[in-house]
Amino acid sequence: MTPEQKARKNIDRQLEQCGWLIQDFAEMNISAGLGVAVREFPLKNGFADYLLYVNGKAIGVIEAKPEGHTLVGVETQSAKYTDGLPEGLPNYRLPLPFAYESTGIVTQFTNGLDPEPRSREVFTFHRPEELLRLVRLDSQLRANLRKMPPLNTTRLWPAQVEAITNLEKSLADNRPRALIQMATGSGKTYTACSFCYRLIKFAKAKRILFLVDRNNLGKQTFTEFQQYISPYTNYKFTEEFNVQHLRGNIIDPASKVVITTIQRLYSILKGEEEFDEEREEQSMFETGSPLIKEPLPVVYNPKIPIETFDFIVVDECHRSIYNLWRQVLEYFDAFIIGLTATPTAQTVGFFNGNVVQNYSHERAVADGVNVGYEVYRIRTQITEKGATLVHEPGRFVPHRDRRTHKKRLAELDDDLTYTANQLDRDVVNLSQIRLVIRTFKDRLFTDIFPGRTEVPKTLVFAKNDLHAEDIVRIIREEFGKGNDFCQKITYKTTGKKPEELLNEFRNSYNPRIAVTVDMIATGTDVKPLECLLFMRNVNSASYFEQMKGRGSRVISPDDLKRVTPDAKYKTHFVIVDAVGVCENDKTLSKPLDRKPSVSLEKILQLVAQGMVHPDIVSTLAARLARLQRELTPKEAEEIAAAAGGKGLNSLISGLLESLDPDINAQKAREKFRLSEEQEPTEEQLDEIEQESMAEALRPFHNPKLRETIIKIKSSLEQVIDEITQDELVEAGFDAAAKEKARSVLENFHRFLEENKDEIEAIQLLYSRPYRAGLRYRHVKELATAIERNLGIRRPEQQLWRLYEAVEPEKVKGKGGKALVDLIAIVRHALYPDQPLIPIAQTVEERYQQWLAEQEASGIVFTPEQRKWLDAIKDHIATSLSIDQEDFEEVPFNQMGGLGRVYQLFGDRLPEIIQELNERLAA
Repeated sequence: MTPEQKARKNIDRQLEQCGWLIQDFAEMNISAGLGVAVREFPLKNGFADYLLYVNGKAIGVIEAKPEGHTLVGVETQSAKYTDGLPEGLPNYRLPLPFAYESTGIVTQFTNGLDPEPRSREVFTFHRPEELLRLVRLDSQLRANLRKMPPLNTTRLWPAQVEAITNLEKSLADNRPRALIQMATGSGKTYTACSFCYRLIKFAKAKRILFLVDRNNLGKQTFTEFQQYISPYTNYKFTEEFNVQHLRGNIIDPASKVVITTIQRLYSILKGEEEFDEEREEQSMFETGSPLIKEPLPVVYNPKIPIETFDFIVVDECHRSIYNLWRQVLEYFDAFIIGLTATPTAQTVGFFNGNVVQNYSHERAVADGVNVGYEVYRIRTQITEKGATLVHEPGRFVPHRDRRTHKKRLAELDDDLTYTANQLDRDVVNLSQIRLVIRTFKDRLFTDIFPGRTEVPKTLVFAKNDLHAEDIVRIIREEFGKGNDFCQKITYKTTGKKPEELLNEFRNSYNPRIAVTVDMIATGTDVKPLECLLFMRNVNSASYFEQMKGRGSRVISPDDLKRVTPDAKYKTHFVIVDAVGVCENDKTLSKPLDRKPSVSLEKILQLVAQGMVHPDIVSTLAARLARLQRELTPKEAEEIAAAAGGKGLNSLISGLLESLDPDINAQKAREKFRLSEEQEPTEEQLDEIEQESMAEALRPFHNPKLRETIIKIKSSLEQVIDEITQDELVEAGFDAAAKEKARSVLENFHRFLEENKDEIEAIQLLYSRPYRAGLRYRHVKELATAIERNLGIRRPEQQLWRLYEAVEPEKVKGKGGKALVDLIAIVRHALYPDQPLIPIAQTVEERYQQWLAEQEASGIVFTPEQRKWLDAIKDHIATSLSIDQEDFEEVPFNQMGGLGRVYQLFGDRLPEIIQELNERLAA
């Protein structure tokens, strides 16, 4: 097939999936169904590739192009055809209201009824019913968003008012994605209820999807909607509008808000009839997916068309859900609104840099919405350096089965040297755990919470479930308390449900101390918490910020006293850092690279959650093949019994065959009825591979099989070191960390002084005016030199963080996110009396000043000119300068490029460029 024929075939397939009948012009019958797409329809000004009829009347056109063809330039042609309908033909209005451009792979849609019609990419075509609904509306959604009534600020904090106001402005400007960053405890969910209510009530939104990535967060959200009272009617949200917490796979047509996990939604889109609710119990951020880098594939589901939702609210969107689930979000033709306390650079990028609210923890503390924290450091010899357990003939040391916890005594084969990273995984040293807990207890009422007599509500972060059990036992022993005093709250909690224990921890006197791994690490509200004890390290910056956020919630004195009688006020919380978690460098987002160290248990979790990906299949096959060599005959029989009679060898073969290109090619020929000489297309092979992998992974959806495999695998043992006794190195508040930061900054200042004649960027910054002649390449060279000489990775981030720790009063704004912020850092180091301000903030202030001067001199820019000037300003903020050749790059080439900007500004363009370069980046 030619590229054009291939595109038409894909378009035909998609139209049929979306409920359209495809007809040739010569044989058209517009009464054959509700929606009819007529090929090659002659118009007054050409031939429409497809003319769309709904209910016997023309309603829109589709312009088809071959795969790879850019579609933005095709909009003019489509618009021409919407105005070319022959006289007398039935229609809803002229020009025809709807236009699509499509290659069969990429499709974009323009609603001509919008106030300012603008194309947007869509997953596929809308159903005929949706176009009929749209054309019958008195006012389109995007028009309604421009006519929202004033916000009733009753029961809203200033930060919430700011977030809703800015969001509604963004939506009125038709910006497809918006990010709300609000510190933990500042009322993100209440804010979301407020703007969801307004979008339904006043913007006439058809339906809103509220996505979470863990079921207990869905329950919390549903409760918040139930309790929300409208300031406009005094009715509860759920009394006016249906809110559905999705527990099955059918969306109630009457629902206005649908709350669900993204795991369940993906399952519904795939058409799965049954859903394992275990997939919803753990956050995708916590289980992670270190094997997958690409989004999961999504195919069209006619039961849930792309127009099902007008808005998608993504709760806790800093998590890496959109790394894996991006296509689930982009499936729907909907605005996407993100909520987070801790956005990463990737989060901001996903939302196109459109941060409509940036309410940081620091602002929240200043406003009394959050409480601040202090760090109390406990350092021990073994925690930091590990130890060596010496082999002596005749000395027996305990070995513990990870699964049954059964102990046996055995000699070591040799000396066993273990590192701090191996603690509580391969080797357990109870002396190390005991010393940390004992130090915490001994210093609790003298150093950490002086004068108090009740143990504050404390949350301990453990490395894994077994580590948590060791900690619980030792805490009870060291504090001399019973079972109620300290409880483990993890997904593997037996007896009481985790939700029950969590509710007691939140509202009752006991437990005083809870030990968790991940369950309470993110998104869970425990306001009386006053102390966080870290006995595990965390490498993800955003995850660590979420964990810290558990302690930042404010609580009234009366509510606090109900659970902690001797507490008067919650003025702050304390992080007790027993592993150096506050000192270690962290990545901005959770790593998703392939890792050979990913546990078999985690791989099986991913399979249980419904993931289908070649990396998972091949890794699982390799792990099972390795396990197979270690099985006893009895263990092999156990696995076969759990798999319904399939032996492990058969399961492994199925996995490997699902990836075999020859086998999949033959399957494709059979499915698509191709001859042996015909080669299947790439799309056909992909479809078959997905089906084959899903079939090979299906046995592992059975929890009994997964449990059996893990049980057998986990029979490996831990060594218990009862001999090496740990020693306390230091316990105290975080002076050591500040001293370390000062030391690094002193080295940095010394580096600048020593290299002021060697590195061009430093030369230019020593001279005045600042940044005269400075270019982006200079900044990159400087960053490389700092990394090479001082060992500071991503110096713009690390140095900014160090200045925040040492000189918080001089740091104005959250910088260090862009490489050019390194210039602000160097300038502050050279001239310490000047505050440390992000480059983007400085550029924005100077730009507004320049605009004000232009206006004062009588120069008024059109909206399109302002759009270009804003884009030029943004480019300078990240690149320090702009040249005319930059107008042929993104985003300027999408706005018309050099030719368009010359049309707008004429001969003034070179003067404006020079002026903005000098004024904004000088």
